[in-house]
Amino acid sequence: MSVADEIEKLDKLRQNGAITDEEYQTAKARLLGQGAPAGEPPRPFPVVQAKPMDENTWSVLLHLSQLCGFLIPFAGLVVPIVIWQVKKNESAVIDRHGRIVANWLITALIAGIVFFCLSFVVIGIPLLIILGVLCFVFPIIGGAKAGKGEFWPYPMSYRFLPVD
Repeated sequence: MSVADEIEKLDKLRQNGAITDEEYQTAKARLLGQGAPAGEPPRPFPVVQAKPMDENTWSVLLHLSQLCGFLIPFAGLVVPIVIWQVKKNESAVIDRHGRIVANWLITALIAGIVFFCLSFVVIGIPLLIILGVLCFVFPIIGGAKAGKGEFWPYPMSYRFLPVD
């Protein structure tokens, strides 16, 4: 990596607020071979640590993880439940979103089985298509609401687990 690239990275860190202007100038002087300013001991480059994910981010991820089922069979059932079980003790908000998602998953699973059985009488085919659309749309709406810090129990979802 060239000196210009290193200076560009430092400038981005300064613009993002990860380092101060003074730290930027000191690190830039070191890169240019000018050393540290007189009377100042050399300091290492600052370590920028990633901010941990907050409740809203985990809640959004919990809702949107249901869409994994469209890529990998049964992942849309397993991934949200695993995320919920791992994170529910860390936050009441994540626990509540997990209950909302679990209620929808159970409701959709039961409805899917019933609609599949009704598909032999033809009426179940359009119902399965509608259910598929709802299984795609509801997690997106729930994730958007969770990103704003709101709770959105999915419509038509039976409450097997208490949400409030």
